[in-house]
Amino acid sequence: MEYRRLGNSGLVVSRICLGCMSYGDPDAVVEGAPMRWEWALREEAAKPFFRRAIDLGITFFDTANVYSFGASEEITGRALREFARREDVVIATKVWGVMRPGPNGGGLSRKTILNEIDASLRRLGTDYVDLYQIHRWDPAVPIEETMEALNDVVRAGKARYIGASSMFAWQFAKAQHVAERNGWARFITMQNHYNLLYREEEREMIPLCRDMGVGLIPWSPLARGFLARGLTEASTRRLETDRFSKTVYGPTAEADRRTIAVVDALASKRGVANAEIALAWLLRNNLVAAPIVGATRMEHLETAVKALEVQLSEDEAAALEAPYVPHPVAGHG
Repeated sequence: MEYRRLGNSGLVVSRICLGCMSYGDPDAVVEGAPMRWEWALREEAAKPFFRRAIDLGITFFDTANVYSFGASEEITGRALREFARREDVVIATKVWGVMRPGPNGGGLSRKTILNEIDASLRRLGTDYVDLYQIHRWDPAVPIEETMEALNDVVRAGKARYIGASSMFAWQFAKAQHVAERNGWARFITMQNHYNLLYREEEREMIPLCRDMGVGLIPWSPLARGFLARGLTEASTRRLETDRFSKTVYGPTAEADRRTIAVVDALASKRGVANAEIALAWLLRNNLVAAPIVGATRMEHLETAVKALEVQLSEDEAAALEAPYVPHPVAGHG
């Protein structure tokens, strides 16, 4: 395993992060919430992935309050208490999603943030999280209110650092400016939508993060499995039932198919899995601290770690990038 500091912070993480959205309660539902988790693995099926991740040297685990409406945090917390020491792992969670009916059931108000950090800590069974992230931008709440509440969470010792997820670059810059102007905690990470099939972040967000010293921990690094499966493999339970995935990845566009074909050919030539090529492309960017990889089969986890051994040449990287065409913005909502 390799390790990397998160941006300019002192926090060190494994270069593969285990995404814990895949572990939870497939029957979980909250009235008014848009997401369902029919494909999530229940606790007994999920536990071996945490054990193997620890054995492989993975120290970084990412979840969210909204994943299976709390069940993911509960499973993550219990598994890490069983298989690791708290001081040896980095736990990240998020706030924003709708957790209950009513006007204060989600979002980024002070009331919601201060309530949800306590609820997340109870579910995780820990006194603090290492990284507390806003899951999306909340246009209904002044950013000053959100950043002050997050600063109070850090000052109370309930989070060591704060991070953000998909939004426009101007929004992220505004949040950082508000925090700096007031002497509040600033975001050290951006969890953005970034992979070989979606590179719109290269236009503004990634240059902004590089300038600010913010580390990237991309979500969907394998484009919901399209980059791992190739052009001929069958669909999955998740693609069939995950409503959010369908808003981000519709029918595969021709340019995407050309990119996947290059991944296929290069993986075959190198004698490695498609996922190793796609992740190796991300990892060659020194701003990417750790792609967030979900695993519902053990081979998903093993393959992600093997990607650290794949070194792409400049020509190989150029060939992977060549078919790309501009895409509509996706994943901000």
